Amino acid sequence: MALKIIDFGTPEYQQMIKMREEILRKPLGLTFSPDEIEKEKDNLFIGAFEDESMLGCCMIVEMDPKKARLRQMAVLNNLQGKGIGRALIQFAENLARDHGYKIMSMHARKPTVPFFEKMGYKITGPEFIEITIPHFEMEKEL
Repeated sequence: MALKIIDFGTPEYQQMIKMREEILRKPLGLTFSPDEIEKEKDNLFIGAFEDESMLGCCMIVEMDPKKARLRQMAVLNNLQGKGIGRALIQFAENLARDHGYKIMSMHARKPTVPFFEKMGYKITGPEFIEITIPHFEMEKEL
């Protein structure tokens, strides 16, 4: 498995959009609008690949000069639990550190909280609803 930074608008980025739609959006009856895609252009995109095939992805969004947010993390359903998510997070944390961020935050879907806790993230606030489902704000010092 290879982890790499993906450039906005590339074929790999299109694979990432498709994966995020299938795993994160479609089950909730949601799709990406062109405006949502356009707003992503300044983010950092990461993909996990086997040859040319994307296995998982995530992105990093700057919140302020010291804090980044991990967003839109997805791993193919049949490959979850095989270390791909862990590898993506470790790569994302290292990339965030390289960009000078001191804190990584996220809005974690409730069922994923135990996974992120194992990765060292802590819940920082009460449960809230986002895109129709329960989430928790979580953070980790980098």
